[in-house]
Amino acid sequence: MAHLPLMIVPLILYNVGLIGFLGGGGNPWGGVLFSMPMISGGTWSMTLADLMIVIALVLLFIELIKSTRTSNASLVDHLLSTLVFVIFLVEFLLVEGAATSLFFVLMFIAVVDVLAGFSVSLRAASRDVNLR
Repeated sequence: MAHLPLMIVPLILYNVGLIGFLGGGGNPWGGVLFSMPMISGGTWSMTLADLMIVIALVLLFIELIKSTRTSNASLVDHLLSTLVFVIFLVEFLLVEGAATSLFFVLMFIAVVDVLAGFSVSLRAASRDVNLR
């Protein structure tokens, strides 16, 4: 369970919402969760899509923290994160309901997870080699 890439959570949530959308439930991502009047006189609204991006960014932060570990398990973590990104990419290219800006941003966060994870691991590994 510790090796499960956290970016799979937004992927699953999006697909659950997509299934509801295809079932005639309407676009679930445009719905406003809450609005708040601002001192400036404007109104700030949080949509479900905005919340999904915030969740993905928090999970990306946790993934980056996890990538600082140097162990054999980190290799499995990186490979699974790469697999999640590939699933995002294939779904973005082949599934009509995934051709949205929300899904693209989630996919981009997944690729940042992959690139940052490998970069942090390579940097930590080179530091370990220099110390010996």
